[in-house]
Amino acid sequence: MKRSRCIGLSLAVLFIVAASLAVAQTSQVQGLIVGRSGATMSVKTADNETVVVALTTDTDVQEVEGIFKLRKKQLGLTALIPGLPVQVKGSMNDKHQLVADTVKFKASDLKTAQDIQAGLAPTQQDVQANSAEIAANQQKIAENQQQIQAEQAKIAANKAAIAAANKRFGELGEYNIMGEVTVYFGNGKVAVEPQYKPQLLDLAKKAKTIDAYIIQVQGYASSVGSAALNQKLSMERAENVLALLEQDGNIPLTNILAPGAMGTSSPAASNATAEGQAENRRVVVRILQNKGIAGS
Repeated sequence: MKRSRCIGLSLAVLFIVAASLAVAQTSQVQGLIVGRSGATMSVKTADNETVVVALTTDTDVQEVEGIFKLRKKQLGLTALIPGLPVQVKGSMNDKHQLVADTVKFKASDLKTAQDIQAGLAPTQQDVQANSAEIAANQQKIAENQQQIQAEQAKIAANKAAIAAANKRFGELGEYNIMGEVTVYFGNGKVAVEPQYKPQLLDLAKKAKTIDAYIIQVQGYASSVGSAALNQKLSMERAENVLALLEQDGNIPLTNILAPGAMGTSSPAASNATAEGQAENRRVVVRILQNKGIAGS
């Protein structure tokens, strides 16, 4: 009986030790993505600590919705863009990196991060709307001075929000442009013409020689047509170029930022002429390398 008790006690100790090791190996971090470099991303926590997160093809990327976060949508690694608040669970490797098993984030946070990346921050739209409202209220200053003061308070709050957004965008990390290709499209067209395939494949080949590279794909449109249509065209153009790089150029999704739909923003030429419009219907593909990796 004594021997049985000793064996039982030993098994219990081993079970507790194994459970403790399993808990110790599992880690969780919550913070803001401040940079992507190769198959890793940097996450800054609330206490200003930066954690390097390693991404793999097995990493489960989830967009959660609802008060209790019960609704989940599976997304790809390209959704993990700088400026996105995330919750990462995984285990530490021998390089002191957190190997991500799951990455979760809110749908609203992803939309905000995408808007910041495209230069379409909602705070800027809010300020424009409030400025127009104040201009309309100028005629009623004598009748409703209290309302005007409230509007001025809104402007001040929006200016603070813009400053915060700009600071957040400035912290996303700086990159060196190691290569670039521009693909042009016909009016209303989204398919990549065959003449650009060799240039894109050469860019993909060059990217693979660069340490910790990231591919950025941004689509644009001319001002012909509605804003909604041009936004859709710019996204489809960017997605088609990205598909070619992934399928024919063998660029892994771990090294690609989500394609940016820039719409009619940042025109390369005047939209007043047919020639200028042709220059604006484009997708710009860049090889980026974090300056911290390059040492400059």
